[in-house]
Amino acid sequence: MSPFTGSAIRTERWRHLRLTVDDGVATITLDRPDKLNALTFGAYADLRDLLAELSRERSVRALVLGGEGRGFCSGGDVDEIIGATLAMDTAQLLDFNRMTGQTVRALRECPFPVIAAVHGVAAGAGAVLALAADFRVADPTARFAFLFTRVGLSGGDMGAAYLLPRVVGLGHATRLLMLGDPVGAAEAERIGLISELTEAGDAGIRAAALARRLAEGPALAYAQTKALLTAELDMPLAASVELDASTQALLMHGEDYAEFHAAFTEKRPAKWQGR
Repeated sequence: MSPFTGSAIRTERWRHLRLTVDDGVATITLDRPDKLNALTFGAYADLRDLLAELSRERSVRALVLGGEGRGFCSGGDVDEIIGATLAMDTAQLLDFNRMTGQTVRALRECPFPVIAAVHGVAAGAGAVLALAADFRVADPTARFAFLFTRVGLSGGDMGAAYLLPRVVGLGHATRLLMLGDPVGAAEAERIGLISELTEAGDAGIRAAALARRLAEGPALAYAQTKALLTAELDMPLAASVELDASTQALLMHGEDYAEFHAAFTEKRPAKWQGR
């Protein structure tokens, strides 16, 4: 995302999310514990816009996305979204569905790694938000469910039919998106849906530790790795290796590349600047 902005000022308060930033690590917490962090129109929009702001500011080097209370996110609020959409016309429904997709794109396109800290339920849109993260750190209570067909909609919602086969393979993705059955933490680890399975109650701690490790590393290298992983999903090999070559040539002019050589020569830890 471009760092350039016009007249818009920085948002001082987010009504539908909780944000903290500590030395380059941002933590976004879905904060409706009484509703299992069910998403509203405002929550989607806040998450989309917040990711855009953090991307422009370039002060965040890693982000943890988690949920308050008993679970990560139970998906769209049945009354505030599903009930409301029944009264919308086609143009309004298209606007809403595009917004949810923009939120997923923001997670994939932001120039810093995103770690989903998953405990309890991650269902429907909540499962897709976790899927869109770069890492999914989960404890044994985690269970994922792509419930869209259960409500009479396509399982390919919010980019799920694009992302999920690339994470777990077409066979597993077909089963999960068609049937909408829940997947527990052990099976999610087996099929590659989660990056790390933690001890009970430790998902947030381990996600924060991973975010700190990433924040202290070569941020520009991580940003370009994330960008290439996304861009090259649909590229032929020849285009991919050419994009890799161009990216490496640019990074070889960076301060971090020179810093690695200096640190190696002087037998000291590298001091990464993200430049």
